[in-house]
Amino acid sequence: QEQLVESGGGLVQPGGSLRLSCRAARMITSVFWQQRLAWYRQAPGKQREMVATIDARGNIDYAESVNGRFTVSRDASRKTMYLQMNNLKAEDTGVYYCNFFSSHNEYWGQGTQVTVSS
Repeated sequence: QEQLVESGGGLVQPGGSLRLSCRAARMITSVFWQQRLAWYRQAPGKQREMVATIDARGNIDYAESVNGRFTVSRDASRKTMYLQMNNLKAEDTGVYYCNFFSSHNEYWGQGTQVTVSS
């Protein structure tokens, strides 16, 4: 069973930056390249929503609310996906989850808390 390990959350002031990481502890490189990678978030009292995705071909998509502020990327050598978050706003607060999906599997990270507050 694969394990996704997230890191990088924390408390930041509005306008600040954070970088989240999600590493697949056991995945081999060839399987990593087959994955659609995604970040989701869930704010208190709200449903989980997609933030950013990068598919197996490298096509990237963002939620409208983060477009231009967030950047998703991947490093196959480290089996890791990143989310660079700039110009953070209070409404970005929530638990961020990473997701690796293919025709053979779906894995979720444990979640990392991001709090944007002054």
